[in-house]
Amino acid sequence: MELRSRRILFVIAILLSGFYTYLGTAIDTITVSQPIRDPETITSNGSVFILGFFSPGNSSNRYVGIWYIKKSEPVVWIANRNKPLHDASGVVAISEDGNLVVLNGQNEVLWSSNVSNSVTNVSAQLLDTGNLVLRDINTRIRIWESFQEPTNTILAGMELSSHMRTGPIVQLRSWKSPSDPSPGSFSFGIGSSNIPEGFIWNDSQVYWRTGPWNGHLFIGIPLMYSSYIDGYKVLADAQTGFVNFSYWFPNTSMIFVLTTLGILEARDWDDEKNDWDVFFWSRETECDVYGWCGAFGSCNPENKPICSCLRGFEPKDMEEWSRGNWTNGCVRKRPLLCDRINKTGEVAKEDWFLKLEMMKLPIFCGKIAYPCSGLQRVLLEQLFLYSLCI
Repeated sequence: MELRSRRILFVIAILLSGFYTYLGTAIDTITVSQPIRDPETITSNGSVFILGFFSPGNSSNRYVGIWYIKKSEPVVWIANRNKPLHDASGVVAISEDGNLVVLNGQNEVLWSSNVSNSVTNVSAQLLDTGNLVLRDINTRIRIWESFQEPTNTILAGMELSSHMRTGPIVQLRSWKSPSDPSPGSFSFGIGSSNIPEGFIWNDSQVYWRTGPWNGHLFIGIPLMYSSYIDGYKVLADAQTGFVNFSYWFPNTSMIFVLTTLGILEARDWDDEKNDWDVFFWSRETECDVYGWCGAFGSCNPENKPICSCLRGFEPKDMEEWSRGNWTNGCVRKRPLLCDRINKTGEVAKEDWFLKLEMMKLPIFCGKIAYPCSGLQRVLLEQLFLYSLCI
């Protein structure tokens, strides 16, 4: 009898051991047989990120999102940002056609990974990078990943991409409001140009820019150090026309967030304060907004008023200018002598260039490659040829 009791206790101990091991192991994968239902979650293997259901701000709507396990805000990715759940009936599952889907209580598809996929034996795994990956179980080949469809946040290892001729392909899109994660009016991505450059757009209008990439950093961001120190990478392929921007900072939780106000923030987690440390804002003053002072206007936040016309220019509308409305910008006080290239007398010397420092060039700047010998003279000649009478 005593021997039998010991055997029973031994079996119970084994079962309990397995049970607690199961509880201590994070479930990081959604499969056909193992969906998640609100309020269930999955957690990345290293307990860095969670995927689950949440309600933002004062909203009662439910969304499927990803956030840091120790930091519930910000939500770094959202699946159904365009179609919220209106109750707690939501399910995240693998559909019959092999897509990851968000369903409501009526089994209506509110969101789908939407890939044409002949493989149906798939699973969705949440990685410690914050990337949600849909894979073929047999081959482990990635079919879809959330990094390809970001919302308003860039995580380390994520790429923003663009085409030099057709424009942005993968970009950020702000929330509409703190309680509404549907796409807002601001977006951030790489522009279509032969010079890689980051832009924030307000709808289709340029709102802010990084300045061109010089091979090491974006020259319009004063505090940006060498890419080899900061981990930024911009790859431009002239043959295919594709441009990719990414960054990688090992052992850090640094992220970029595009806020509802159109401000790109760089944040890093401070363990001592148990809060995010925002160490970069794309907009610190009105002068950071592109074209704040209008055409041929110069903006200096230390001046009052902050806008002034460049030398040789005057306000286009003096009355509006005096009211602090600078959108009309400035015009030349007298026209250029555009035919001076063909003249050799004193008239040819009346127009020349004004050296301006610590300023961003307009967005229509281009790139011309010449040998260093006689570079200044050649560039000036090219500028006269291509930019006369602007």
